[in-house]
Amino acid sequence: MKTIKSKDNPAYRDALRLLRKKYRDQTGMFLLEGPRPVTDAVVAGNRIETVFIRESAADSPGIRGLVELCAEEAKSIRLSLLADGLFDRLSDTENSQGIVAVAGKPDPRLKTPAVILDRLQDPGNIGTIIRTAEAAGFDTLIAIKGTGDIYSPKTARAAAGSLLRVNVFEGMSAADAIGLCAEHGIRIIASSLEDSAEYTQADMTGDIALVIGNEGSGISDEFREAADTLVKIPMEGEIESLNAAAAAGILMYEAVRQRRAAGKVK
Repeated sequence: MKTIKSKDNPAYRDALRLLRKKYRDQTGMFLLEGPRPVTDAVVAGNRIETVFIRESAADSPGIRGLVELCAEEAKSIRLSLLADGLFDRLSDTENSQGIVAVAGKPDPRLKTPAVILDRLQDPGNIGTIIRTAEAAGFDTLIAIKGTGDIYSPKTARAAAGSLLRVNVFEGMSAADAIGLCAEHGIRIIASSLEDSAEYTQADMTGDIALVIGNEGSGISDEFREAADTLVKIPMEGEIESLNAAAAAGILMYEAVRQRRAAGKVK
């Protein structure tokens, strides 16, 4: 396995550029960090170009197993040891597990149920919603323009391997998302504190898209007007609103409950 010790190495320079959204958008590639997400990607046959291993972590059992897996499952993957100082510039975590892969963004397919992120910003919220979407059987996530970068290192780390298994559509306008839903007969259910019914009263058993609004301002007027149903989560005490990821989880699992009761779970 080749060891990279120079910051001028072309493969390393190309990977370092992927810390910036501009280059992720241009290349369709992003950085996937951690043994489990990288293993999941290799096993699933996702596009992986290069795997960088922190030099001092190369002998750890998890890393050795992943190296063997790459050699067996995907001989086209380039494996490189990376000097610790260079690796630390590439990694987005303080306590890295010693592995970063250059991965390709999957080509999405529209499937339901879906969740729409209307200008969410916090990478932790976005990543958590992606993981929850997979767990709850929500096959598609649509990120409206103004939403934080789905493939940023922080979001990718929070989403873990789910980022490669949920169908992700980026940069769509609200109007385009609404039109897409109408074209495919998908009902829009949007979270809103105004003019809305309690979420347990909404029918979530068919082809639906749940809209989760911006952490501060909520859903846009476009989604409010286009929604087939507006729902709210009742709250007690002096709380004005729930964390966006928590609200998304409650709504998605209410959909799971209803779909199971109706015998519509896959």
